[in-house]
Amino acid sequence: MEEKKLLIGGRREEARRYEELRSPYTGEVIAKVPAADKEETGKAVGAATEAKAAMAALPAHERAAVLERVAALLDGRSEEAARLVALEAAKPIKAARAEIGRTVQTYKFAAEEAKRIGGETIPLDAAPGGEDRLAYTVREPLGVIGAITPFNFPFNLVAHKVGPAIAAGNTVVLKPAEQTPLSALYIAELFAEAGLPPGALNVVPGPGEIAGAALVADERVAMITFTGSPEVGKSIRAGAGLKRVTLELGSNSALIVDKDVDLDAIVPRCATGAFSNQGQICISLQRIYVHEELYGSFVRKFAEAARKLKRGDPLDPQTDLSAMISARETERALSWIREAVDGGAKLAAGGGVSGGVLEPTVITEAGREMKVSCREAFAPIVVIDSVKSMDEAIDAVNDSDYGLQAGVYTSNLFTALRAAERLKVGGVMINDIPTFRVDHMPYGGVKESGIGREGVKYAVEEMTETKLVVINKRLG
Repeated sequence: MEEKKLLIGGRREEARRYEELRSPYTGEVIAKVPAADKEETGKAVGAATEAKAAMAALPAHERAAVLERVAALLDGRSEEAARLVALEAAKPIKAARAEIGRTVQTYKFAAEEAKRIGGETIPLDAAPGGEDRLAYTVREPLGVIGAITPFNFPFNLVAHKVGPAIAAGNTVVLKPAEQTPLSALYIAELFAEAGLPPGALNVVPGPGEIAGAALVADERVAMITFTGSPEVGKSIRAGAGLKRVTLELGSNSALIVDKDVDLDAIVPRCATGAFSNQGQICISLQRIYVHEELYGSFVRKFAEAARKLKRGDPLDPQTDLSAMISARETERALSWIREAVDGGAKLAAGGGVSGGVLEPTVITEAGREMKVSCREAFAPIVVIDSVKSMDEAIDAVNDSDYGLQAGVYTSNLFTALRAAERLKVGGVMINDIPTFRVDHMPYGGVKESGIGREGVKYAVEEMTETKLVVINKRLG
């Protein structure tokens, strides 16, 4: 059994405490991993602080070159990295391969953005008294970025924090999810191989309430970027003081299906959006509102598509769904399903566990106050409701504490534009599922879905500070 180390200041360091990391699918121990405490996390922050000046002075082309080399190294070892994701997160291998492909692109986008960071000139003479002055802005790195990442995309969501931070000339202390530290340590090794200065990227696996809390509280950390639950996100914001904070906090993403849509064309795509990675995606399709004229047909076709999905070993290339991240999460999802059924909802598909895998579950006639409807399931659970009009559907989508992304299928341009205007979410996908994301688009939500935006260019903006320079061209 391999024993991993903390990565601090470019060195592998022993931790005071270690924990066994188990495969979510087999339950077997796959590694012994460090559980960083407050002092060890503080040491990592110290290393990042010491490396700040060197990173800020590193020319843009050199930062870009490091990121390009990381992308190339990961691309060359993509199968090894994908198997690592499948092993520690139980992500089906075909989805894990897709994640690695996206991660390569994310680092390439970061490399490109490193060379585009710039300011603007300000026409001060537009105001009386501004004559004979030259003004311009520059964007400077914030310093130490504390990055706290989730388990569901252990390579790509790390890339969305580390890539922009390095591109902007910051240093990073990365606290990965407790279930997926191996991916974070793996990419850190590639950064070291790619020539990133020691201390620019430090990795401290450990409990969120200890290592994560230490990052949030440390005054040397200039920014916290976090992806996770609203409860934790709120506590981070409350404890961050004057630190800059970006929070991506999930959703119960919804889709509207208008009466003029070809169901055979969209149902396979909808099933992908609902059940990929066992529904453990922030923008996983959880709620579907179908016009009453198509409702019965849609439920039947969607339930049939759900039942056809192959469940089992994540390393099997044919597997569509595998185990959720933990037995506790599986039981929590089952309790939500039982609550819905006990309250009068109907099961169109799934609802149980087979071979340790939660079946893709389709629920109808669920009240909007039920957990499966109003909270983030983060499981392979979909609720389908009938609506009489698009306006009713839009109101239903907006009747949520979340607002990350939403999808609308319609052939009517005016309906699409009205939905895009009225939906209270961070992103509206017309004629696609809300699960759509490419890695350079602005990504983030409203309400309890968070604050700030990711997507490499937008994350770079969050991770830099604007400085104004004014030059008086006359001495008098």
